[in-house]
Amino acid sequence: MTVTTMQPRPLTEAVREVGQYRSAAEAESVTHTVLLALCAHLPVTERAELAPLLPTEAALSTPLAPRPLTAREFVESMAPHIENATPATARWHVTSVLTALAQQLGIAHTTRLLSQLPPGFALLFGQAELVAAA
Repeated sequence: MTVTTMQPRPLTEAVREVGQYRSAAEAESVTHTVLLALCAHLPVTERAELAPLLPTEAALSTPLAPRPLTAREFVESMAPHIENATPATARWHVTSVLTALAQQLGIAHTTRLLSQLPPGFALLFGQAELVAAA
């Protein structure tokens, strides 16, 4: 499955199911917020490929983050931007969105996406974090 064949609506519905949100509006709001933040950590080429899934303003115009955030910092940075979120509930929201995104993208695309993010993000995408033996 390629990203270009997907539409934002099915992703929002997947987020609603994964995150067990009560309303489509809540799932849509969380999805928008998390994907907007994620874009700041992705190269423009990756954003362009994910454009059908991203909030319109995020696809190409989001500036890159000054430095890559760790997975923990990313989750903590989401709490102030999600209504009534605490650091603990922010993790639930982020994981719900990114797990649904991974399901939509498939393993190959998710693996490529994770290769562009700092270590630790795999768990947020519902994936095992594979570490090479030293």
